Amino acid sequence: MTQTLTARLDAHDLSLGINPLGWTNDVIQEFGDNTSVETFLDEAASCGYQGVEMGRKFPREVNVLKPLLGNYGLRLASGWYSGFVAERDVADELDAVAEHAELLAACGARVMVYGECGRMPGSAPLDEPLSKTPSLNGEEWAAYGERLTRFAEALRSRHGIAIAYHAHLMMLAESEAEIDALMANSGEAVGLLFDTGHVVAGGGDMSALLQRHGARINHLHLKDIRREVMAHVRSQDASFNQGVRDGMFTVPGDGYLDFAPVLEFALSPAYRGWLIVEAEQDPQKAPSRQMAEAAWAHVDRQLARLG
Repeated sequence: MTQTLTARLDAHDLSLGINPLGWTNDVIQEFGDNTSVETFLDEAASCGYQGVEMGRKFPREVNVLKPLLGNYGLRLASGWYSGFVAERDVADELDAVAEHAELLAACGARVMVYGECGRMPGSAPLDEPLSKTPSLNGEEWAAYGERLTRFAEALRSRHGIAIAYHAHLMMLAESEAEIDALMANSGEAVGLLFDTGHVVAGGGDMSALLQRHGARINHLHLKDIRREVMAHVRSQDASFNQGVRDGMFTVPGDGYLDFAPVLEFALSPAYRGWLIVEAEQDPQKAPSRQMAEAAWAHVDRQLARLG
């Protein structure tokens, strides 16, 4: 099965990776706090994944991280960066990101996952009710998009790495309209990370957004949703972190999403790059390796069906 899927991915210049959030959560510290990065890398590689994204357990020195990945035959796909371009001067943001961007680039990553943390509510925004998601008006979008574009252009020029802007619950680009505004007000240097779970949870239409913004999409996250859990989280206006604790997200094939639109897009000439399985889950309720194996099998079946 691994050879068949790998060959199919190679034929389309695609790679399948996985994020460590199913093993060790970056925010909810007790989720996988005793799980080592070596455990994650070993299990990811043994399931057949070709690469990984960074998590909080990863070493931050290139001379440590690069050989560590090599020991497991894995490549670095990307890594999250909490940006504040919505609040911070571009020059200051470039200073803040420099070390992280250099590490990603030195380890072979071509994109940096950018999460906009500016304008988020409270001191612990992911513990705030989902209804408190931040927003921008039309004039603010224009100014924000201009700063973000300058940041993305400079990042590419200085470090040879592109922004993959993460449309994300509780962040400035959450809804379909906000994703449209982001794309309309920023330049080509700002790539879009298309996360199936966040797009649908934010009320977006996957097919419509893929059609409108496919040319800007430079990174894909494959995340599923447990419909009843998500409905309960929304009805209770719970926080993002509470939703994660309750299990609103899961791996592809374990929820209700139809991944055909995003996989068809991935197989088209419009996309070349990574497919990243990602699901913020409690590993005590959703065993990490079991979930990773199930996701691999689901992606394999779906790609085989699509031809």
